[in-house]
Amino acid sequence: MFHWLNDHRRKKILEQEFPAEWRKILQNQVAHYQFLNNAERFHLEQLIQVFAQEKSFEGCKGLEITDEIRVVISAEASMLLLGLPHDLYKHLNTIFIYPSTVVLPRARQSMFSTTPLVVNTEIPISGQAFKRGPVILVWDAVEKAARHPEFGHNVVYHEFAHILDMLNGHADGVPPLHDKESYATWSKVCTKEFNSLIKKSQQGKSTFLDSYGATNEAEFFAVATEYFFDKPLKMEKNLRDLYDILKGFYNQDTAAREKNYRPKF
Repeated sequence: MFHWLNDHRRKKILEQEFPAEWRKILQNQVAHYQFLNNAERFHLEQLIQVFAQEKSFEGCKGLEITDEIRVVISAEASMLLLGLPHDLYKHLNTIFIYPSTVVLPRARQSMFSTTPLVVNTEIPISGQAFKRGPVILVWDAVEKAARHPEFGHNVVYHEFAHILDMLNGHADGVPPLHDKESYATWSKVCTKEFNSLIKKSQQGKSTFLDSYGATNEAEFFAVATEYFFDKPLKMEKNLRDLYDILKGFYNQDTAAREKNYRPKF
């Protein structure tokens, strides 16, 4: 199923034992690692090993890249791929990591640009994604979210959801789905919930999803992905149709996973 394993170079990487020090980082720093069963943990560790070696992690503003940074980011980016026959974000080569919130300068976007998510105003960000890379992340936001999924905000899930979204060429909130029938259901459910989020946000009403998801369809998908992994039980209860299409796309039942880990809930 997972054709990414067919590459000889990746097989050589996976012949190496998963570092015990990396597993300790996962146990201590990545809350969702604890939710996984043994088979899922094994597969995630495989994805981490390849991702961590294939991608270039570059520290900015003096940030030194450590095993902790490399493993946590690799783990969370790979969490989205646990049920997908996907080739480890093959067009992405570089991840820039800043120590804390960064304000990027105004960027002039060329008419030939392939980076539709470019920031055009000078605003603080905790992450940003481009179609063929790089991905920009802020470490203090990454670290906090990995330890505390209960907050429902995860910049790694958010930005790598954008990367998945752009696999079909556009950041339009519709990643490549598994079959033709899925597109009709996806459109029906997401249109309904996106418009509902816009309306409630404009009226100043409280919403389950972060109102940032009302910005556009791409941000809606990225925000929904954060909640699907971080608040799956509440999402299943409050937005069942949206939960179900994300469950079908990611091929992961995150609510059932959390129930198994936290049976008292």
